[in-house]
Amino acid sequence: MDTFTHFNEQGRAKMVDISNKAETVRTAIAKSSIQVNKEIYDNIREGTMKKGDVLSVAQVAGVMAAKNTSQWIPMCHPLSLSGVNILFNWDLSHSNYTLHIEVNVKTKGSTGVEMEALTAATATALTVYDMCKAVDKGMVIGETYLVEKTGGKNGDFKRDNK
Repeated sequence: MDTFTHFNEQGRAKMVDISNKAETVRTAIAKSSIQVNKEIYDNIREGTMKKGDVLSVAQVAGVMAAKNTSQWIPMCHPLSLSGVNILFNWDLSHSNYTLHIEVNVKTKGSTGVEMEALTAATATALTVYDMCKAVDKGMVIGETYLVEKTGGKNGDFKRDNK
């Protein structure tokens, strides 16, 4: 059986030593979504939500979450990020008001940024929920998943089915 990388000699959790890993450019794209009702959709689009500009606040929350991922996820290394970009796209099909969130994260370092992208996507969706919950608590946060990642010894990954 292979040795677990995140356990020490005593079988307790440890942060992996990445000091010998090559420093390369690494990217990750993650997605999430949140389904809202028409009233929330209209308020966001018209900028009339009582807590303020929902998408601007959510975008800042996502960037902050990416930068602070190591404070949320115990075994993540603190990283110096080169960039974080968050994009929004509405899907209005089938009388459905779904806000799709895409997060792109980039660094030059010794470990990947998948967790930073996933954390940012999650925090962005949660912030939309928080800013709109006074109108309707029935919003649904959708799947959060890694779309692709580049760099590192394990190579690139690209999801085929999403």
